Amino acid sequence: MLTTRLYGAMFVKQFFNITLRQTVRNSSTIFGLSSGFGKCGVAVIRVSGSASRSIIDKKTRLKSFPEPRRAVLTKIFHGQTNAMIDRGLLLWFPGPQSFTGEDTIEFHVHGGTAIVSAMYDSLATFPDTRIAEPGEFTKRAFYAGKMDLTEVEGLADLIHAETEAQRKQALRQANGQLSRFYNDQRTQLVQAIASIEAYIDFAEDQDVDDNVLSVAVQNIEGAIGQLKAHLNDNRRGERLRNGVRTAIVGAPNVGKSSLINLLSQRNVSIVTSIAGTTRDIVESHYDIGGYPVILADTAGLRQGTEDVVESEGIARARTYVESADLLLLVVDASRVETADRMDTYLREYMQTLALDADMMSRTLIVLNKCDLLTNGTRERLSAHNNSFSFLSCQTQSGLPELLERLKTRLVQLCGDPSVESPTISQERHRYHLKQCLAWLERFRDYFHETGASNRDLAIVTQHLRNAVRCIGKITGTVETEEILDVIFSTFCIGK
Repeated sequence: MLTTRLYGAMFVKQFFNITLRQTVRNSSTIFGLSSGFGKCGVAVIRVSGSASRSIIDKKTRLKSFPEPRRAVLTKIFHGQTNAMIDRGLLLWFPGPQSFTGEDTIEFHVHGGTAIVSAMYDSLATFPDTRIAEPGEFTKRAFYAGKMDLTEVEGLADLIHAETEAQRKQALRQANGQLSRFYNDQRTQLVQAIASIEAYIDFAEDQDVDDNVLSVAVQNIEGAIGQLKAHLNDNRRGERLRNGVRTAIVGAPNVGKSSLINLLSQRNVSIVTSIAGTTRDIVESHYDIGGYPVILADTAGLRQGTEDVVESEGIARARTYVESADLLLLVVDASRVETADRMDTYLREYMQTLALDADMMSRTLIVLNKCDLLTNGTRERLSAHNNSFSFLSCQTQSGLPELLERLKTRLVQLCGDPSVESPTISQERHRYHLKQCLAWLERFRDYFHETGASNRDLAIVTQHLRNAVRCIGKITGTVETEEILDVIFSTFCIGK
């Protein structure tokens, strides 16, 4: 047993040494604007690289070198001339205790265009110093081991987050919670490989327990269960990251365009009394209860139209519904004053849109023009089905209740990132996890279907190595330059 543990530890160390990415040494020093472009009160210009100390010496007249991570108010000069550019704050972050792992400077200057331009011109005069490429600061942090690829993606999502729920999900990923799950899975697989390799090499002449293989297989089966549970998330994380595609559907002139205008508080769609005004899909982005929603106004659905353009709009509406995450079925309340008429109306639209039970479960029924209903009619319809949302786009009556129901559905579709375990937020992750799961299942099936005397452990262990490699592609311990280029290109210059 001691031999197994020693060999396992040696194998784990060797395996990680082989697969760990090599640290990329960048000879050039880079600079870029970390704050937003355009005129502003303060602009933050970041510098990273070996020339940072020299830049501080030549661009300031400080009597002593600044203390790390402490702001210093100083005059900032050109560097090659005595011309003063601005008076601002200087922060010094010596490597490796910096974002990039390199010597780093931040200049906090006034955000005028001329000042930023003068800073750029002066920094470019230093030897082997250039403007950073998009995402290059973060790429250097990645290569320095400051963060893995899932944390990099979380940071990018955090920068681009537009709603509170997106911010929470991105922050958890940027802080490494998703990374820890993947690394735990990877470590578990590596230890299983180590145990099997020890059994292959030492089982005959060393003190290796006979149950090493069965324990390893049990651990792999546990990993399979965890990965399946992780993949079975109904794409909540991806939906939250990209936005919940919501189609507003219904017959012509029921108030679909009025609803999207009401929710956006602006005229997104044209509203007229003429049936069939909306022809194409009109999309607009919203923040509803902290969740990102992509609302789509669609053409009114009806049979027998001879208008070629309207027919094309109806066909596009049906196509959009097939890929939508949520449906808002708008009904003219004045046309369905009885429960029987309401049921008939819903059956007809289920057939028109070819809605299955799953899609109907993700449909909110909005009874618009409820201001035209008598109190008795409204009570009867509500008693028949309390899931109806009564609304008047004209008076805005019922809007708070509709928004609350929408938020409840959005939580069901996207989850609550503040309390739930981190979910898959990228299609890239899902693809590699499915590949990993396939290799693990091949390994498990081989053990269950092959007798002990016929097993080729050396070959089947390669299935586990392939599974580990799939996880490594997610976290970046196994990376391709093409993937890295795509990920880091989403950052701005100064990040």
